[in-house]
Amino acid sequence: MNGLDWAVLIGYFGVMVAIGVWSHKRVDNVSDFFTAGGKMPWWLSGISHHMSGYSAVMFTGYAGIAYTYGVTSFVTWSFPIALGIAIGSKLFAPRINRLRSRLHVASPLEYLKNRYDLKTQQALAWSGMLLKIVDVGAKWAAIATLLSVFTGISLNQGILITGTITAVYCTIGGLWADALTELGQFIIQLLAGVAMFVAVIMELGDKGIGFIDAWDQPALQGHDKPLVADYGAVFLLAFLFIKLFEYNGGMLNQAQRYMATATPQEAARSARLSAVLWLVWPLVLFYPMWMSPLLVDAQKPDGSDSYGLMTEQLLPHGLLGLVIVGFFSHTMAMCSSDANAIAAVFTRDVAPVISQRARTWTQRTGLIAARVATVVFLGLSMAAATQVNSPTFKDIITVVIKWVAGLMGPMAIPMMLGLLRPFRRSGPTAAITSWAMGLFAFWLVNYPINWNVEGGVPLQYQVSIPLAVSLVLYILIGFIKPEDTPERLALIERINTDDDGSAAAAIPTPAGGVEDALGRTPVKD
Repeated sequence: MNGLDWAVLIGYFGVMVAIGVWSHKRVDNVSDFFTAGGKMPWWLSGISHHMSGYSAVMFTGYAGIAYTYGVTSFVTWSFPIALGIAIGSKLFAPRINRLRSRLHVASPLEYLKNRYDLKTQQALAWSGMLLKIVDVGAKWAAIATLLSVFTGISLNQGILITGTITAVYCTIGGLWADALTELGQFIIQLLAGVAMFVAVIMELGDKGIGFIDAWDQPALQGHDKPLVADYGAVFLLAFLFIKLFEYNGGMLNQAQRYMATATPQEAARSARLSAVLWLVWPLVLFYPMWMSPLLVDAQKPDGSDSYGLMTEQLLPHGLLGLVIVGFFSHTMAMCSSDANAIAAVFTRDVAPVISQRARTWTQRTGLIAARVATVVFLGLSMAAATQVNSPTFKDIITVVIKWVAGLMGPMAIPMMLGLLRPFRRSGPTAAITSWAMGLFAFWLVNYPINWNVEGGVPLQYQVSIPLAVSLVLYILIGFIKPEDTPERLALIERINTDDDGSAAAAIPTPAGGVEDALGRTPVKD
């Protein structure tokens, strides 16, 4: 990087902070901070949903998969995400929006206390927060890895720089700041992605290699196969189910985008926009990665540095800085949205249980607590980032695929399926059992069993078995021990229909304006 590249990068950071300061004026209460008061346009929600779904891991971990295996990086990652969000636009987006518009909650997990019980809500809240610390830590490590390639600064310095800038704008501006910065980041990464795509096409042309016949080159032998090695049919199917839950609210930050729109119909439209972006845009980003074996020799065994090396080699100064800003835009979008979601879970779901004072917070006190929780979460995730390459986690892609994807099913299934009428029989017993046994299955396949199987348990089973165990138990226990009480049935009806209905409206829940079991009053928009 030279002075021009640094100017682009510093200018980008300045704009992000400025947006955060401007957004601060739009945040008057907890509802504004966590759900934008239900006033976010569907198109902004859709772009924000898309941008908050991936990070610099795409340019490191998934670039390594693209470098090693080729198109399977798209087939087994962004394609199932696009399909999962498209399905979720019908199944989940409208229902999650009604959590805010009908039940007046500010956290995606708030409804679980009435849908199941307090114990289930707390189990999912605590495990979700801990998993998110590790997940976001991997994102910080990914962007710091790229930054070290271009600038030579250490991993810890890169983590500190990116984390601090993100903390400033997302802490003062809340979800509005997240969404507006993500809109700017989308425009930046659009320019950067197209610049890299064109640069690779021109470089291949200079070598006498065409856009299509590049696949015939020896270095890309077998790279056109959609399913290879650990990324086979079982992995694809498991990943589709995982991403169906994760990207429609299971990881919390995407749920906030649905909650932030004015109506369930707009939430569905935002999901469809995000699905289209996930289907089309990654093709532009992945093509240079697929061609990278023809242009660079990766220094790392997993090929995770290939995209960074290719960027350095092909782009002139100025454009190099723009692409680096594109890396930052992905990571900061996801990490800031995660921080806002976890702050919502802590202040609305966890703090009132562990502190009696938190149950009577005023709007101002609650807003201060939300901002403090955001800073604390970012600090913990930055600390976790320094351990990503330790023996416990091994590397970035291991964290993202094995840990996050493997644990997503047990944590998301009770939350997401609890929204749907067909699973109304599944109550607290089904939820807590499926959660606990799913986590236990994850531990078994990754440690005791993995250590005693020659070559270890294949990745596709490490990811799919915890999901399958949790899903089967949640459904089976619901039939064996149905817990569909009138109160729970009424709550499900409120989520599943826009017609208030006299029976559902008569049930005294937080949505009816009364205090909940912890003494808190519902958040009003």
